[in-house]
Amino acid sequence: MSGFRFGPQLSADGVTFRIWAPAARSVELIVERPVRMAAQPDGWHVLALAGAGAGTRYRFRIDGELDVPDPGSGFQPDDVGGPSEVIDHGSYAWHSADWRGRPWEETAIVELHVGTFTPDGTFRAAIDKLDHVVDAGFTAIELMPLADFAGARNWGYDGVLLYAPDSAYGRPDDLRALIDAAHRRGLMVFLDVVYNHVGPEGNFLGRYAPGFFAPGATPWGQAIDYRVAEVRAFAIENALHWLDRYRFDGLRLDAVHAITERGAPSVLEDMSRAVGALAQRTGRHIHLMLENDDNAARLLDPRAPPAGKFRAQWNDDYHHAWHVLLSRETHGYYRDHAQAPRDRIARMLAAGFDYQGERSAHRHGHPRGEPSGTLPPTAFVNFLQNHDQIGNRALGERIEVLAEAAPLEAALAITLLAPMPPLMFMGEEWGARTPFPFFCDFAGALAEAVRRGRRAEFAEAYARLGDGVPDPLDARTFRAAKLDWGEREGEAARRRLGLVRELLAVRRRKVIPLLAKIAFDPDSTRCAGTLLGAAWMHPEGRLLLLANLSGEGVRRPPDRIGGASIWGGEPDATLPPWSVFWSIGTA
Repeated sequence: MSGFRFGPQLSADGVTFRIWAPAARSVELIVERPVRMAAQPDGWHVLALAGAGAGTRYRFRIDGELDVPDPGSGFQPDDVGGPSEVIDHGSYAWHSADWRGRPWEETAIVELHVGTFTPDGTFRAAIDKLDHVVDAGFTAIELMPLADFAGARNWGYDGVLLYAPDSAYGRPDDLRALIDAAHRRGLMVFLDVVYNHVGPEGNFLGRYAPGFFAPGATPWGQAIDYRVAEVRAFAIENALHWLDRYRFDGLRLDAVHAITERGAPSVLEDMSRAVGALAQRTGRHIHLMLENDDNAARLLDPRAPPAGKFRAQWNDDYHHAWHVLLSRETHGYYRDHAQAPRDRIARMLAAGFDYQGERSAHRHGHPRGEPSGTLPPTAFVNFLQNHDQIGNRALGERIEVLAEAAPLEAALAITLLAPMPPLMFMGEEWGARTPFPFFCDFAGALAEAVRRGRRAEFAEAYARLGDGVPDPLDARTFRAAKLDWGEREGEAARRRLGLVRELLAVRRRKVIPLLAKIAFDPDSTRCAGTLLGAAWMHPEGRLLLLANLSGEGVRRPPDRIGGASIWGGEPDATLPPWSVFWSIGTA
């Protein structure tokens, strides 16, 4: 699309460079030599440079004393502190130009970190693994944040230049090639984006545009002020940049509860409307997801176009309750789900969130969440682990090393066939045991601050294990997080991958056709002891679940309503330990 305010604009005559720097007395463009830019009354500085084009490298000099990259830079070949490079976003020759995406109901996601997904850790290398993703039964990949960060390795949530895919993974057209290859295989591609803060290293916005930031801070950095028109445009245009110029099929907005100044109307609403207009204009399926600890059900509507709302939310509650049941851990935020985790799982299968206004221990006793039972089940992305829940541990262990196989496979059989879109973390489909600890590549005082923060957060682990806790700044921690594809060849991995493949195949054939019109049935969903029964309504009948969530046999309930089995067969009079049965009943 045209009309972006941020970043360089190419034309037949050259390039127009723009930067919003309302606090700067003067701004110069540096290509070969400094050239004074024209100051506009609204804080913009503009210069049209004849003869410039794609590949031109440039910086801005603020007040004759500080050289900075373009906050709208399309690429940083030499990291966040180097010059920006002009990118021609229209030059890539798409092979999948007719791709329009897939309906939301078909979504089954594998989340991946580009740098650790393959040994090479690049966009191009990831293409070689897409056939595996398709064969396993997924319909989408979701990339952890790509916005240019300081150093050679990072989770991505410290992005500084939000329009530039990080050079550690390749060039912009390498990213397009990955998305193109995914589309040719029928895979959607989602991107995790961060609009609640800007990374700490290489962030110069406060020097020349202090109005970008609001008073106060998030847990990760200064808060952003979306009451300011230019700041709001920066985020909304960034979303459109990824969706239009790179043809991502959707975005997952990180931790929107930490956006302290959303403005009125909310920047989230404005962004959704802008994305909806793009989807309508192009005839594409485009999907927006949230991470939101507030459990704000009012923001969600999976069946309408993005017109002020969002398709779905990552349902952390679902993960937390299962984690308590599978691992027996009850520390930290797991305290909120420590009591009766089976009942909490039933509640979420019946009505979406666990916390729908109840007081939360990790919110210091304040209420959290809104009633969600009137939403369709497809408004909740469910998972048993993701990057956060693995990496926010001292050792970065996956659930595979914390739980026994039988309970975990029962949880998979429920999660992958329930009418909520499922998500798995890379390698989970074969039961990978590769850790995914936190890692970054800062230097100096910032590196030491990260180390101190980790030591404070995981004081018990450091006291017990000492140097056995991975140093997040050590390159070996990053290398240890690289997925071990050789694990797939083991007997247990082949068995687990076969299970996931079969479950997702049943989902595709039997469950997905029901999802456009499915609804919760709270009166038929409950847990009696360790026996879980759940149902969802659709015009032709009901989707039915019966499961024994324990290590002991349990008698089948006498009032069970059957149906045509789609998983597990017909249950006997005694349900085996950790057994799961799915069926479809007629109206």
